Amino acid sequence: MRKIILFLILGNCATVANAQFAPPAGQPGSTAIYKDSSFIVSWASGCTIIRGYQDISNPSLGYASYGDSTMALGKAGENGLVSLGDGGSAILTFTNPIKNGSGWDFAVFENSFSDTFLELAFVEVSSDGINYFRFPATSNTQDTSQVDGFGIVDATKINNLAGKYRALYGTPFDLQELTGQSGLDVNNITHIKIIDVVGCIQNAYACYDQYGHKINDPWNTPFASSGFDLDAVGVINQVTGINELFAAKAKLSVFPNPVKDKAVIQFFLDKSSDVIIEIIDITGKSVYMEKKSNYIQGWQTVEISGINANNGLYFLKLETQNGIAVQKIIISNE
Repeated sequence: MRKIILFLILGNCATVANAQFAPPAGQPGSTAIYKDSSFIVSWASGCTIIRGYQDISNPSLGYASYGDSTMALGKAGENGLVSLGDGGSAILTFTNPIKNGSGWDFAVFENSFSDTFLELAFVEVSSDGINYFRFPATSNTQDTSQVDGFGIVDATKINNLAGKYRALYGTPFDLQELTGQSGLDVNNITHIKIIDVVGCIQNAYACYDQYGHKINDPWNTPFASSGFDLDAVGVINQVTGINELFAAKAKLSVFPNPVKDKAVIQFFLDKSSDVIIEIIDITGKSVYMEKKSNYIQGWQTVEISGINANNGLYFLKLETQNGIAVQKIIISNE
């Protein structure tokens, strides 16, 4: 679900109406990516940590200390986690660069024990390891009363902040939102920075969203495990060589798009191959699959039918012996 922002101009004052964003994992319309989703093709391979204080308002307590940088590597849920502390950060690197592909490009996993205890973090990306660019975050949570250390945050009021979903479900990010930024190559992302949001609403310590709103999340948490608890970062679209070349040659297209119960798929094969056509929802669940044998070299036009899926965003995957190509589609039965 994309954010819908309504600006009301009243004299010299602009008011942003509260937008409704995607709900918690498992609910209709959620964008949560499960750790075992077939969308995820790799995980972070390197990590450096700068710890924040357990309580930024009381430095005498020292820094967060739970976990270490190695625990942010590999698959979510399998290697522990590392706590960043108030305002702490992590920089993650990858075996292959991340690219701006169809739909979400990577997902950040935190370890929340519920759908409402949400410790949040900003997400920034870099294609040179020097210059970082932040995803435009939104928090429509009220900022007049502090969410306490075990308080509640409503996921539908949060967008483009890591930690939106409970443990084992990643918050996805789409590099398309950062296209056109000078100094950033969205098809060659080499570093991802995760920065803990200090959820305090006191002016001295507050963090702000893209509209200047204070971001209110559970605070204070004066423990060794303070702040954002980074579990893992999963890659959805990466630069992989053979599939990059195949996808460019295949020129995969789908029409009509939006799709109803059937569609026509067109693609090009530079070598004869068996073909698997699959439609996958945003959680990685397959809703349609068909295998076709012995396609010859050249342009192919295939009609598929009997697509039985709810309205929403999906990915059509073309898999051959020569590589994989993916196309984002919308299913609409209206």
